[in-house]
Amino acid sequence: MRILYLIPFCLLLICFSPVSAQTSGEEEVKSAIRQLFDGMRKGDSAMVKDVFDVKAVLQTIAQPSGGVAEVRTVSLEKFLTAVGAPHTDVWDERIAFDKILIDGDLASVWTPYRFYVGDRFSHCGVNSFQLVKSQKGWKIVYLIDTRRKDNCLNTD
Repeated sequence: MRILYLIPFCLLLICFSPVSAQTSGEEEVKSAIRQLFDGMRKGDSAMVKDVFDVKAVLQTIAQPSGGVAEVRTVSLEKFLTAVGAPHTDVWDERIAFDKILIDGDLASVWTPYRFYVGDRFSHCGVNSFQLVKSQKGWKIVYLIDTRRKDNCLNTD
């Protein structure tokens, strides 16, 4: 008879365990991405570098005046130099976490954003991140974004 009471309890444990693990994983992924943007706001290239894999690829989809999309690649080193270079205005990229997908040690994250230089709106778009969980935590291995001045998605 006792076993009948244990079965529902065991089923509850099995059903809810993956949910809490996934939530924890999502928070770790969000934390890594937040560190990137906190570092950008502070102009702290070491803080930014810490969240990237050494072989990370950074790309943007540019829309030249001709209208044909063009993928441009920027080296991690060049990006870090730009972040760490003295600038009078804060680089403030405001994001919203739209989609977070995790499978084991791979995470894919979609974040609409608005980028401000100081208080001045610069552009908006969407970031697409690919992260891998390493011994040192979640690291960004690939980042690609879109950029435009209007038709911004909600980041609230």
